[in-house]
Amino acid sequence: MSRRNIHTDLASFITAVLILIPVGGTVAQSTAFISPDVVYGHKDGMALTFDVFRPEGAGNGAGIIYMVSGGWFSIWREPVRMSGNFTDLLEAGFTVFTVRHGSAPRYKVPDAVADVRRAVRFIRLNSDAWGIDPERLGVYGGSAGGHLSLMLGCASDEGEEDAEDPVLRTSDRVAAVVAYYPPVDLRAITGPNKRFPALDFDRELAAAISPLLHVTPDDPPALLIHGDADELVPLRSSQVIHQAFLEAGVTTEMIVLEGAPHGFRGAYARRATEAMVAWFEKYLLDR
Repeated sequence: MSRRNIHTDLASFITAVLILIPVGGTVAQSTAFISPDVVYGHKDGMALTFDVFRPEGAGNGAGIIYMVSGGWFSIWREPVRMSGNFTDLLEAGFTVFTVRHGSAPRYKVPDAVADVRRAVRFIRLNSDAWGIDPERLGVYGGSAGGHLSLMLGCASDEGEEDAEDPVLRTSDRVAAVVAYYPPVDLRAITGPNKRFPALDFDRELAAAISPLLHVTPDDPPALLIHGDADELVPLRSSQVIHQAFLEAGVTTEMIVLEGAPHGFRGAYARRATEAMVAWFEKYLLDR
């Protein structure tokens, strides 16, 4: 993602970021059971929250964590209005967690990474409350949400054994990842940025939160979906981490959507959603 791509022709994208409609999914009335505003932590006196969408019936025992993040902005929307976006996952029996992190412009990318890592730890620690297996968690998101999803896949740990907080003693590992058009190396784009203020942080921190630099053989299966007409995050971003996964022996696939821009809608969203659900079914339901 070059500086030129970040600073040009982005007015419509920023509008989409502020709306933050989940990528993919079928927008329709949902019969999900919703647990709104679950608090997974606090920062600066404010709560960090996620919503839980549970399918009818017993579900399949696996959980999917959706990164509510576009440009590392993360906003609240009424859960009942969001539920239809997860119809495909809910109908497949997955429990869905929509995780919000500390949002730009106040908080930067390193803050977002720390927040979502805590969210996964919290979900694993309290997995019995939602009837899910903590070893069968998937994560997905688009753009900044794809970046955060890959960070959870590539840079997780088993927790801090000596931490007082039981959440911090819990692993933040996930078992499968789907990332749509993700930036994977932040070193070249970190610095002052009017449109993406979350990128304005110490450049020395960029390597630690660039998933490309943290690929290892024990990473979970990762699916990358990217359009070849993306003018914001170039296709090469997914290609380079896909190649890194292959070289490390990580289970991975990459789907290139011909003619698709940044942000999938219509037929592109449908194809991406079908591939995403199939990926999670393959790698979370037969464990």
